[in-house]
Parts: sequence; C-alpha cells; structure tokens
Amino acid sequence: MSKYEIIVYWSEADNAYIAEVPELAGCMADGQTYGDAIKNVEVTMAEWIETASSLGRAVPMARGKLLYA
Repeated sequence: MSKYEIIVYWSEADNAYIAEVPELAGCMADGQTYGDAIKNVEVTMAEWIETASSLGRAVPMARGKLLYA
C-alpha cells in the first residue's frame, strides 16, 4: 500500500501487537496477531493521509527505512 516504515511489537500491557508509523505522527493500530496489526495500521494510514489532506495539512513523503529505528 505505502512505503512508510511500520514498526511492530508485542505489548504485554495491551495483550496485542502494536503497529506504529513513525513518519505519521500518532498513526498506530493494534491486532491480536502480527498480520492483524499490519492490516489495521494500513487502514489507519489511509485514514490519516485522507484526513490530513482534507484539512490542508502536509503529508510527509515516505523516506523508507529510518536510521533510528
């Protein structure tokens, strides 16, 4: 779908996998499986980009692999 980096990790506190998109501030989703977290964050990314665009906000260009991740 996109070329944004996605970081996925297990959260004991949430008892779920968490998927974060560092380049899109606050863009994250969870899922009971790794695959679910990826599917859910892809939906969230699309909504994030659509919302930012509709509000006239800048959408960052995907940089691919981040140096600090």
